[in-house]
Amino acid sequence: MASKQKQTYSVCFCCRRRFKLGISEAPSQIRELYHNYSDESAIMTASHLQRFLIEVQGDENITENEAQSIIDGHKHLSIFHRRGLNLESFFKFLFSDNNAPLLASRGVHQVMSLPLSHYYIHTGHNSYLTGNQLSSDCSDAPIIVALQRGVRVIELDIWPNGSKDDIEVLHGRTLTTPVALIKCLRSIKEYAFVASEYPVVITLEDHLTPDLQAKVAQMVTQTFGDILFCPSSESLKEFPSPDSLKRRIIISTKPPKEYLEAKEVQEKEELTKGKSSGDEEAWGKEVPSLRGGTISDYKQNNDDDDEDDLNEEEDSEEAEKSRQNGSGEYRRLIAIHAGKPKGGLVEGLKVDPDKVRRLSLSESQLEKAAETYGKEIVRFTQRNILRVYPKGTRITSSNYNPLIGWMHGAQMVAFNMQGYGRSLWLMQGMFKANGGCGFVKKPDFLLKTGPNNEVFDPKASLPLKTTLKVTVYMGEGWYYDFDHTHFDQFSPPDFYARVGIAGVPFDTIMKKTKTVEDSWLPSWNEVFEFPLSVPELALLRIEVHEYDMSEKDDFGGQTCLPVWELRTGIRAVPLHSRKGDKYNNVKLLMRFEFI
Repeated sequence: MASKQKQTYSVCFCCRRRFKLGISEAPSQIRELYHNYSDESAIMTASHLQRFLIEVQGDENITENEAQSIIDGHKHLSIFHRRGLNLESFFKFLFSDNNAPLLASRGVHQVMSLPLSHYYIHTGHNSYLTGNQLSSDCSDAPIIVALQRGVRVIELDIWPNGSKDDIEVLHGRTLTTPVALIKCLRSIKEYAFVASEYPVVITLEDHLTPDLQAKVAQMVTQTFGDILFCPSSESLKEFPSPDSLKRRIIISTKPPKEYLEAKEVQEKEELTKGKSSGDEEAWGKEVPSLRGGTISDYKQNNDDDDEDDLNEEEDSEEAEKSRQNGSGEYRRLIAIHAGKPKGGLVEGLKVDPDKVRRLSLSESQLEKAAETYGKEIVRFTQRNILRVYPKGTRITSSNYNPLIGWMHGAQMVAFNMQGYGRSLWLMQGMFKANGGCGFVKKPDFLLKTGPNNEVFDPKASLPLKTTLKVTVYMGEGWYYDFDHTHFDQFSPPDFYARVGIAGVPFDTIMKKTKTVEDSWLPSWNEVFEFPLSVPELALLRIEVHEYDMSEKDDFGGQTCLPVWELRTGIRAVPLHSRKGDKYNNVKLLMRFEFI
């Protein structure tokens, strides 16, 4: 409830406008529901609340005693607290943190005893970079932040230092300033399991001589000790499970790669071409659609070109020779073998029944491969691990649409975690699932093989499975989390919401509410329906913006939620900042139904 009754805005030095501050009140649909589930005295008793929680909220196992506990928790809001909830306290309950769209107490609830290849894994790209790919500082700070957010795969590019007697982490032959490898390793050990007890994979992009590889082996062994997972044989026939690797560190690497001077020059030229139109917007570019164009209710162009990656991770003869002569101690640490076999993509996607491995493809390579080899990619990822990484032209550390990887079974869809914007919001939304542990089991259809050895075809037309009905009632909290002139110098904000689905191409869409003018408490009361063919890969996107007639609309919050874990019923949906940090007070009141 607003503590002030009026708010004043300056129009000019001699003119002021005053606006009434509204009070957060239940929308008409909520009032109607309340009266349907209360007694003649307009009080919602424990038995009435229990019935509401079962019939509207879908909480089928709720008891009357649990309903009474909810009432007891809202006694201070109701003069009828001994009997039940009045309308005000019922409305406050609906808007409370205990009525979230995802059930936090559910925690890790998926089967975690299957091989690593059966899970999507929260994966970072160039995890040590603080900013762009060419001139930002390298540090252990973004690694720490990533681990605190539940990222489970940390990438380190390791190079000899200037005197060739130690190892540094940096984006090779760019203007990035290095950080010592040992500092990164120690930070990984300290923060690896603060957000999740499931394993952390360190992927090493190795540019070292054999003597420095031996030094890395010594550093890694001494730093991690018993928590380092070292396989008993050089190659694994099947990956171990997340359960069996709890609180363990895993090393994954492939032969060193060589950067060509011409590629560096081209990357640096890209950096000097000037402002990238979408990435500097208040909330970032719209996510590229897998159907072409963008996922948007606006007409926008996808500004990213489709050039080949400037940073192809291919083996050279020199690199192969270095690997063969490499340190034996170093090779024994590698639990997940990676690389690109000679013979191109067809050869690379062949499944070896006797050993498993990791293959890396750039987003561009995956898009091209998916046009012809979609089913082969799915088959490969049933046993092996596919890592997808951003193309080299993403020098501003932007990201791509992760669904291209996920719908083909790619486990490690590597993102620039400092590349804030809509693509990263999808990544954060996916890994809210399964208790935020950093591992989400892939849908069964990507893991199954049919009677004739057939696998899921990502290009196949799929039947409608369900429809998600979303009601956007209202929002509140901006008045407390933002300065009163943050959105508009001369009046309260004009908010609108965007709601939609990121998923397989058929399911992907964005819709928009009307704009509510001059209100810190926008009430939209709009209903949207989203037909879903693959709800197992659908993410519900929610954004709020403030309409600005003369400039770009202002950002007012966002969240992204895994559809398959949504709690049905009326829920209080907390919104997050552009970086993914939850606001203290900003929430939307929404209803979710599957019809």
